[in-house]
Amino acid sequence: MLIGDVARRSGVSARMLRHYDSLGLVRPTGRSGAGYREYSCEDIRRIFHIESLRSLGLSLREVKRALDDPDFTPSELVDDLIRQTQERIAAETELLTRLRRIGAAEPEGWEDVLQVVALLQALGAKSAGKRQRAALSSAGEVPVPVEALVEAVLSETDPNVAGALRWALARSGEDGSALLAEGLVSPAAEVRKRAVQSIAEIPDGAATALLQDALTNPDIVVRRYAALALGARGVADAVPTLIDMVVEGTNDVDAADALSALASRLGSADQIATRLVDRLADRAVGPPARQRLTQALADIPGTVASRALADLSHDEDRAVALTAAYVLRIRDGR
Repeated sequence: MLIGDVARRSGVSARMLRHYDSLGLVRPTGRSGAGYREYSCEDIRRIFHIESLRSLGLSLREVKRALDDPDFTPSELVDDLIRQTQERIAAETELLTRLRRIGAAEPEGWEDVLQVVALLQALGAKSAGKRQRAALSSAGEVPVPVEALVEAVLSETDPNVAGALRWALARSGEDGSALLAEGLVSPAAEVRKRAVQSIAEIPDGAATALLQDALTNPDIVVRRYAALALGARGVADAVPTLIDMVVEGTNDVDAADALSALASRLGSADQIATRLVDRLADRAVGPPARQRLTQALADIPGTVASRALADLSHDEDRAVALTAAYVLRIRDGR
């Protein structure tokens, strides 16, 4: 079969077939009387083998070695091709993500595009200062897409930069809550913590709903941050977790402040005081925790809290009794 016929049937151009010949990849078995290349069935089969291996990403040199070297084993080469392909996919995926984020910013001109690109690059800079400046400037005329802010805040280790990113997210006006929700179920504890901290600074109803759901999160750190944020928002669901925090001595002062705020806002002071008294009566609660619970009662208004403090001023635990007596004097002075 002459070269033109082979090209038509194989889909490989005559020019490429001549190149294969020059490299020794496929040498035509014979020549016609006029000197034209003639390919045998075996030659054509080899051409198809070459094209199959090229489709896997092998170079022509690697193809020749695979076909001609009897000692060649494909496993190492295939593993290398897998690695190269994974790297190429990762790079293309990163590019696609960046393009989508630029598109989400709805740039009006190339200057806007360049500004978004610069901000995206700055968010990934090694310098914490650059990342912080990028976060603070992201609320400009061409803002950074919320997806990029969420990705940055969930991976940020510097507390100052993280604070700036949370501020930018809260100011973005976009629905970042849904994206942050994915961070609450991350296998990494630090990511879960960053997610709930970020949600806590978003003032909308969607964020509040997520925080309420987070009260049942398996991660106790997530539950505590959610309870503190909900307490500040006046959500009564946070009360049990806040009392647990007082008992455990974890951010107990903040938890007591949140309980006081809830008691004032909700008009449920007596219910909160009753819960605190019930924990005080629990024999499993040790002396330090009982003292913290007594201190928490100090800022809970109402008769239930006052009666409980009066009883506690005679408590067998001298530290609790002194604390309760001191708190009562302050309440009476008010």
